[in-house]
Order: sequence, then C-alpha cells, then structure tokens
Amino acid sequence: MTPISVNAVHTHRFRFSQADVEEFARVTGDNNPLHLDAEYAAQTPFKRPIIHGMLGASIFTKVLGTEFPGYGSVYLKQTLEFLRPMFVDTDYEAVFTVISINSDKHTADIQGELKDLQTGKVTTRGIATLMHREKIQ
Repeated sequence: MTPISVNAVHTHRFRFSQADVEEFARVTGDNNPLHLDAEYAAQTPFKRPIIHGMLGASIFTKVLGTEFPGYGSVYLKQTLEFLRPMFVDTDYEAVFTVISINSDKHTADIQGELKDLQTGKVTTRGIATLMHREKIQ
C-alpha cells in the first residue's frame, strides 16, 4: 500500500440522473419541489430542478471511502460550501488534493472540489479530515 502525500491529487468523473435525485429524496425525506418538480423549479432563479446539495456532496464520501485514500478510511470531519447549483445529466469532476498530513495521528486534510465540466466552474467545495492507519503516515 502506497501512503498518500501532501499535494497528491485524485480525480473522479460522475453524473447524477433524475432517478438518483428521486431515490435520494425518498431515502432522506427531502421532497422539496425545487429538486423534483420542473414546473415549480421553472419559477425559481435556477429555471429547472437542481440536485440536492448533499447528493452532490455524497461524492466526497464515495471517493474518499473507496478510492482515495480508500477502504479503511475513517471520516472525522467535513466542511462544505455550496457555490453553484448542480443539475441532472450533467458531467462533473471531483478533484481531491491532500493539503496536510498529521503522521502521529494518521490523519490528513483533503480538499475536494466538484467542477461542472461544461462550464469549468466549481459547484461545491470542502475539506475532509480522514484517518487511515496504512495510507496516512
């Protein structure tokens, strides 16, 4: 197992479907029409339904828990900023960068940014603190 280091970068491309949004609404109980009703959303500044911010941010836990640093990671903390709306059937890229490591505690702070690949703009940003005994040294 190769340990991660400061400035290491990992990317992950993804997209969400309307079915994903509907399933997230079902599981969480967040049935805000802004996410589910095109007619309602058309009357908002977004003009169409947007993805739940936390559904978009769920990419953080997917990638950090399964890819980078991966299995065995323990989430300790997460900050999030929702900068722009996210939409279904749109290609996004998550970019994760290790910004600091505490070798004594086997923890790392990892910045994550979700970027809309069509516009190049960041939609969501945050910093996760993770512990991983084998990969953070």
